[in-house]
Amino acid sequence: MSKRNTQQRRHAIVALVNEQGEVSVDALAHQFATSEVTIRKDLAALEKTGLLLRRYGGAIAMPSEIVAAGHEPEVSIRKQAIAQAAAARIRDHNRIIIDSGSTTAALIGLLGDKQGLIVMTNSLNVANALNELENEPTLLMTGGTWDPHSEAFQGQVAESVLRSYDFDQLFIGADGIDITRGTTTFNELIGLSRVMAEVSREVVVMVESSKIGRKIPNLELPWQSISTLITDEGLDSAAKAEIEQQGVQVICAAAKV
Repeated sequence: MSKRNTQQRRHAIVALVNEQGEVSVDALAHQFATSEVTIRKDLAALEKTGLLLRRYGGAIAMPSEIVAAGHEPEVSIRKQAIAQAAAARIRDHNRIIIDSGSTTAALIGLLGDKQGLIVMTNSLNVANALNELENEPTLLMTGGTWDPHSEAFQGQVAESVLRSYDFDQLFIGADGIDITRGTTTFNELIGLSRVMAEVSREVVVMVESSKIGRKIPNLELPWQSISTLITDEGLDSAAKAEIEQQGVQVICAAAKV
């Protein structure tokens, strides 16, 4: 079987789970001619977006009572719309940074048709997903000290590595958006995010509208460091106007259902 890109394979896995009710890692690895490690990563990513549930040795279809609640699939659709709007801003041969996070990770599957990309990340999950793309970009890692809270590398070593480069774009998420201040986070390790912004010509924040207005104590990036905010259509017009007054371009991506 010819190698599929990550997005195609994951769509096929979801279809199989929904059809059969349960699938094993071993069977999926054989069917898609890939490693069990890759399949486990696929299942973990699909579980995060609410499309299946992992079980020991495989996965099962999402229980009907959870699907009926309709929450997670809606979140997934919003993230997908945000990712598509972000991907549309990336040109061939761009040098970009992708920060850790589930919303930024949704961007990776949309990079397969981009030529000559150079991608820096501090996230092992992002790095592994990039390596699964058929049209694999040049991958750079920050290194540094592993932070289990953010599941990414942080610290002075990572900051020093970043300062050795310059980038066209940074794609970064946020735990919350303070409309008057900027992006906020529960994590106290904010130094690397600020260095990422410093070495990038365009800083693109990718965040669902439900996080806008959440005031979390730790300011990560002030508005003057941010070029563009990409969110979904749930953002109300008053909040949009207030953010735009900070000099930030706001894009409300329409979800495709």
